[in-house]
Amino acid sequence: MPGEGPHDVRIKINGSDLPQSAMSDLKALQVHEDLEAPSMFTLDFHNWDAAKLEFTWSDDRLFAPGNEVEVWLGYVDNLKKVMQAEITSLEPSFQADQPPMLTVRGYDRRHRLLRGSKTRSFSKMKDSAIASQIAREAGLRATVTDTKVVQEYVLQNNQTDLDFLQDRAARYGYEVFVQEKVLYFRPHQIAGNPQVTLALGEEISEFQPRLTTVPQVSEVVVRGWDVMKKEVIAAQARAGAESSTMGGTTTGPKLGNRAFGKSSLVQLEQGAVTKADADQIAAGQFNGMALTHVSGEVVCLGTPDLRAGTVVKIEGAGKNFSGPYYVTAVTHTVSGDAGYQTHFSVRRNAA
Repeated sequence: MPGEGPHDVRIKINGSDLPQSAMSDLKALQVHEDLEAPSMFTLDFHNWDAAKLEFTWSDDRLFAPGNEVEVWLGYVDNLKKVMQAEITSLEPSFQADQPPMLTVRGYDRRHRLLRGSKTRSFSKMKDSAIASQIAREAGLRATVTDTKVVQEYVLQNNQTDLDFLQDRAARYGYEVFVQEKVLYFRPHQIAGNPQVTLALGEEISEFQPRLTTVPQVSEVVVRGWDVMKKEVIAAQARAGAESSTMGGTTTGPKLGNRAFGKSSLVQLEQGAVTKADADQIAAGQFNGMALTHVSGEVVCLGTPDLRAGTVVKIEGAGKNFSGPYYVTAVTHTVSGDAGYQTHFSVRRNAA
């Protein structure tokens, strides 16, 4: 269970444990993992050696940009790796009335996909194969879900690799992110088993959910043009076609339909040149829209098992708001004042 025993921290630099002298100067740390933006860590150190009268860490090669950092969090004899990333910046703080400090900041390997823009084309490739190729170019392994449809021509038009992949992923309602040295290009894993169960009043100290029907529609219609057949392509995904109800009884599209009547979202997709591709796009867009039905922010005891892209089960929030949720972002914070806390963002398509 989270919170059992005193919290513990382990940090590795290039595979070796951080020296005890640096651990003694560590004041606070934060790890933020996000499905929609590069994940980040910060390490805050005291940066003054009173005996030697010199700055301790801001000139030390231990924290040179490019060095690999692993952050392990948890409790005595039960630590989990919550971040593997690379140092990208050093941010010292020099104030006349305060001791010098140093913030070491770094990002997961998604930051490599933001280095420069490219203009190039991909011919006769699936989007999943394109994602695998870009992963290899960045020195990453790839775990991709087959998008099945071969695209005749795809243009990356003066975009970073990450922006380009996110655009291609958005067509299918996919997510693209990096954990450790693996790039994932896949649908939201909302039907997965909960990785952890947390209860209000026990592990959870704050839970602020929000149920809304505003973006919910009865169906998503995708229209394209079949160049070979010279005819319109149309695909629909309707209420009832949700990939999972996440333990709820009524999905957002069904509730919006029942409360306010039927509605449609029509999307013109120039890239959809086959019916199979349009079908995938409609289903992906529909399920992505449905997943905005319930969202929430949660604060709990430090829980290293919580990772973005997994399912958590929340108990004690009543009939509508208890159940499985998809975790979209997680922030682990350790400080001398507050100890170890975890804040995370969730979404759900049904209540």
